[in-house]
Amino acid sequence: MNSNSNSIGLRTAGTIFGIVCVAQLIRLFSRAEVVIAGHDIPLWPSAFAALVTGGLCIWLWRLSGPHEPRGGNRPTTA
Repeated sequence: MNSNSNSIGLRTAGTIFGIVCVAQLIRLFSRAEVVIAGHDIPLWPSAFAALVTGGLCIWLWRLSGPHEPRGGNRPTTA
């Protein structure tokens, strides 16, 4: 697997985490009610989920960013 494939995978995962983060933020700001099996789910889990998924999104996008070339092709400074 080459570096480009890894970068695409990291960006895809980061984008998915970003979409989940936005969905959680929409739930927070719209104060949408979620009921599971007759139980109301409070808003705080959405706040926690937005922080975690937002952090993962940023982390993965940073990991997928440009890297220095391998093989010692760095320019030297004199």
